[in-house]
Amino acid sequence: MKLLSVAIPCYNSSDYMRHCIESLLEGGDEVEILIVDDGSAKDDTAVIADEYEKKYPGICRAIHQENKGHGGAVNTGLKNAEGVYFKVVDSDDWVDRGAYMEILKMLRRFADQSEPVDMLISNFVYEKQGARRKKVMNYRTTLPKDQVFSWKDVKVFMLGQYILMHSVIYRTELLRQCGLELPEHTFYVDNIFVYQPLPHVKTMYYLDVNFYRYFIGRDDQSVNEQVMIGRIDQQIRVNKLMIDYFVEAKPRPRKLRHYMIRYLEIMMVISSILAIRSGAEEDMAKKKELWQYARKKNLMMYLRLRFGFLGQGMNLPGKGGRNVSVAGYKISQKFFGFN
Repeated sequence: MKLLSVAIPCYNSSDYMRHCIESLLEGGDEVEILIVDDGSAKDDTAVIADEYEKKYPGICRAIHQENKGHGGAVNTGLKNAEGVYFKVVDSDDWVDRGAYMEILKMLRRFADQSEPVDMLISNFVYEKQGARRKKVMNYRTTLPKDQVFSWKDVKVFMLGQYILMHSVIYRTELLRQCGLELPEHTFYVDNIFVYQPLPHVKTMYYLDVNFYRYFIGRDDQSVNEQVMIGRIDQQIRVNKLMIDYFVEAKPRPRKLRHYMIRYLEIMMVISSILAIRSGAEEDMAKKKELWQYARKKNLMMYLRLRFGFLGQGMNLPGKGGRNVSVAGYKISQKFFGFN
């Protein structure tokens, strides 16, 4: 059995996937690298995947499938994973070698325990193209360091401080036991990947290293704002699924519940601001319907989302109110370094 399985969803990724794979090869034969060719037909993605499997047998595996989208590729990676732990690394991202060695050292320690830790959290770096200062997302003020901990030991997450796909390595069996299966042909499902398993996580460890390098800057990237506006239906679909997961899970303890509400809050903000930025009447109607959906699902949850600071900011009346919402979003965008 491998220590760590890393799934790399690849769709027409030949221009940058080698950098990603090469960074992960530093882990040696304790790591299996699952290169999931998600129906790539416009470039040499499939050829490159086969090349690495041939060159590194027992480490790299090329998996070819018809196009199912990012979520479908992650599902395939999880289905084929043989490692004790599971990580997703997007094909245009990479990992830091020094931090990687620290991560593997810690996972070895966990794997030797009778009850392995459920989730390892580390920092990630926004590798924003053209930015001189690289924004680092760390959790030093929120999570205990150098110890195994549970939700009751977690402090308050700051605004803009969230556990994202880039931050986490989950125990593989936990993901399977919680029934994780991401929607196919849908963008932004990385939020579900992190969110749905949280109520099943009992033990965590925070390793304060800058492991994951998250590249931002391609015009066609899914987190490009104009691209996101064009895919607002998919953003809202993911948002609704996360509302469903929250309502069904009834998360406990209180600190976990509070964190999951905060995560939902930022998702509602993103969906709302995309509709406002779009300016189209049909998108504004979708925004209204999303908030109504939350209200129908759970009134107490809705009240917390709608009348919190961010919820009020996304529902200011009139054109002037929408301008204020956009201005607030731009300030946050600049401060936190996203998009």
